Amino acid sequence: MADPQTPPIPAKSNPSWDRVLLARHPKRPHSLDYIQRLFTDFNEIHGDRFYADDHAMITGMAWFEERPVMVIAQQKGRDTKQKVFRNWGMPKPEGYRKAMRAMELAAKFSRPIISLIDTLGAYPGLDAEERGQAEAIAYNLREMSRLSVPVIAVVIGEGGSGGALGVAVGNRVYMLQNAWYSVISPESCAAIIYRDSARAPEAAAALKITAPDLLKLGLIDGIVPEPGEGAHTDPDAAAEAVRTTLRASLAELSGLTPKQLIDDRYNKFRKMGSFFKEQAMVSP
Repeated sequence: MADPQTPPIPAKSNPSWDRVLLARHPKRPHSLDYIQRLFTDFNEIHGDRFYADDHAMITGMAWFEERPVMVIAQQKGRDTKQKVFRNWGMPKPEGYRKAMRAMELAAKFSRPIISLIDTLGAYPGLDAEERGQAEAIAYNLREMSRLSVPVIAVVIGEGGSGGALGVAVGNRVYMLQNAWYSVISPESCAAIIYRDSARAPEAAAALKITAPDLLKLGLIDGIVPEPGEGAHTDPDAAAEAVRTTLRASLAELSGLTPKQLIDDRYNKFRKMGSFFKEQAMVSP
């Protein structure tokens, strides 16, 4: 029997998992909350002109501080009815095709693109696979790299795998302080590596999925600070922090030509994952 006078051993701190839980907080602001606070005259664009309108992906023209922009956003639901309607924020192929249709419109009319990312991942259902889920995401990756207008992506909550990357090939990629962005969710990683999804906190730490980790690795361009204990404590302040980041980024990118924007985006993603530098050969 343990000595009652012996203090309990404190649980090991896991900041990575703490941030994952904050990114999933039930009251955390979603894309529509930011759209309402950041943009004016938002006019939603529906449908992909091929199959259907995906409610997990929101697109539309709007104004950001007297400047016309195109907004691409992934939307979750709060109650059960909304979650079903939004498919838990997991877009299907028609969602990615709708997003690309909107981005092509933005390029045509020289409007910067602002993408708000918040998804556990692309929908993995049989119907999505039948309609070309992987192809739709791959097509977006290629075409986004060629867009002649500024593209700014902000991970506001969860940024899961190709489901997030399919609308995140931007000149600038930012993350909110308590968001996560990864090739796989902690639960899925734990199920594959440890054969136990309950070890998700351990996987989260190993994956390096938090904003500070990714900034250190050079995979994102900046961290948007959150108020208090998280964005859910003060959505208005969180939106203002995002506004400040968007304003500065748009000002920086506005001076670039279309070719410079394309080259900037290409070079940004081309160097990701390169941790070694070749040394020049020296003649004896």
